[in-house]
Amino acid sequence: MIRRIGVNRAITIGMSAIAGALALRWFLDWYPDRPAWVEPVKHYIIHVGLKTTLEIAAISVVGSAVIGVLLGTLLTIRFRPSRFLIRAYVEIWRGLPIVITMFIVYFALPDPFPELSAFKAATIGLILWGSAQVAEATRGAVQSIPREQHQAASALGFGWVGTHAFVILPQAFRRLIPPMVGLLVNVVQNTTVAALLGVAESLETGNRSVERLLYTTGESHAFAIFGFVMVIFFVISFPLTRLAAYLERKLV
Repeated sequence: MIRRIGVNRAITIGMSAIAGALALRWFLDWYPDRPAWVEPVKHYIIHVGLKTTLEIAAISVVGSAVIGVLLGTLLTIRFRPSRFLIRAYVEIWRGLPIVITMFIVYFALPDPFPELSAFKAATIGLILWGSAQVAEATRGAVQSIPREQHQAASALGFGWVGTHAFVILPQAFRRLIPPMVGLLVNVVQNTTVAALLGVAESLETGNRSVERLLYTTGESHAFAIFGFVMVIFFVISFPLTRLAAYLERKLV
């Protein structure tokens, strides 16, 4: 029965992926007599918008993982000053809307950092938010490891660093993988907030294309353009959400 359910889910995921790929191909190829505006809009959204979206997402996920794992591990130390500071960091950046965080970074930091661009500000904002999420998940994963593992590592002569580096964190990482995949999905979707800073990510390039066509031709073609953007995000996000659910069942 369990195997049958697994096969059915695999078929569902595969069919959904195929449907998404066909829909994306339809949007890319459009139809034989597609109008002249389709090709430049398609090229702009993919080669500028999608590229920027993936760059922001990749940098943000790596930065969030590195900072979040470090802070989450340090959060388990019974040293009140460090725990207070890290807890304040986590609660502030988890509690603020991402758009507010981006605005704070973009408008509050230009004095000491005059070269801070909208792209960098958006990326830093996502890293602050993502690292807070990862820190909390890491804390929970580390504390979920049985106390006997710590005691066994101490009995073998490992210090705090060695215990966490070679015994605790490798086990905690297994439980962190599903949340990290889920974080990647959230980061990809939240890159759209960067449009408010003027970053030319996928949604913003679609919006610019709509406005340009409305100005030059009098027709916006908003439904087709934003439908194309929707398909792009779905094709990226849906397989990742299914992967996160699968990993959660297998690893946690």
